[in-house]
Amino acid sequence: QVQLVESGGDLVQPGGSLRLSCVASGILGVNAMGWYRQAPGKQRELVATIARGNMPNYADSVKGRFTVSRDNAKNTVYLQMNSLKFEDTAVYFCNVVTFTRTYWGQGTQVTVSS
Repeated sequence: QVQLVESGGDLVQPGGSLRLSCVASGILGVNAMGWYRQAPGKQRELVATIARGNMPNYADSVKGRFTVSRDNAKNTVYLQMNSLKFEDTAVYFCNVVTFTRTYWGQGTQVTVSS
């Protein structure tokens, strides 16, 4: 059974930090892992991805503030988010790509508010 279990979303003040985690189970041949987000009234957008060879890719809006990493042995991807801004408020979705399919998590809410 395929499962993507996300955790770490929360309410945080501007300038604060959060760390998201996503554990993937039941998936063979994982290639890229990463995170997307969707704010109210907006389309889902890429935040950061990391290929199996640990090559990260970031949206311009998060470069220098967010760090994506993965533990291949645990099929887990992380997103360390620092210097959070109001505009980072969104539902964050874990994304796992194999050579044949793309899987999505259920989403975790990140709210940046004072």
